[in-house]
Amino acid sequence: MPQIKLIVGLGNPGSDYAQTRHNAGFWWVDELAKDANASLRHDNKFHGLAAKARLHGSDVWLLEPQTFMNRSGLSVVALAQFYKILPAEILVVHDELDIPAGQIKLKQGGGNGGHNGLKDIQAHLGTPDFWRLRVGIGHPGNKAEVANFVLKPPRKEEFEGMMDVFIKAHHVLPKMLAGDMGGAMQALHAGVQRPNKPKPE
Repeated sequence: MPQIKLIVGLGNPGSDYAQTRHNAGFWWVDELAKDANASLRHDNKFHGLAAKARLHGSDVWLLEPQTFMNRSGLSVVALAQFYKILPAEILVVHDELDIPAGQIKLKQGGGNGGHNGLKDIQAHLGTPDFWRLRVGIGHPGNKAEVANFVLKPPRKEEFEGMMDVFIKAHHVLPKMLAGDMGGAMQALHAGVQRPNKPKPE
């Protein structure tokens, strides 16, 4: 199994969107950068914030596209092509309407579920066969309310559930970086328990 060489967090740039459900991918990549003592810096050729990080003995690129969600693929393909990173070596972290807040799933390929970020990445890469870390945010219950729902901050209990699953994701990150995606999926989907990690204020 190929090792993960690029972790992409999806979101929208700017303070207006920073705390919204749609920016869940940014939140986790921010945490990874802190863990690695790496600085995400704007790189024009990659259309986003990027950093080379050393995590659990592996070198990995971290990327937060600054193109707005529906053009995320422009940023991802720019960095992937520059460093010759294959789709199977890319992990995209994103919010997922079809999973309740407090749950997280890992998979490779499949559909985009109407997620504009995934849709654009798939179009630019020419394949859906990249990895996705799907962070549950729940569903408003009405399709007409989805656009407004994802661009609002999560409720307190939802946010706490999302932080809990990020702890689980941190726990299995060494497996993902080593290419043991089967082991990572088994651990994540079994609901690995971890000691509490301080939550953001």
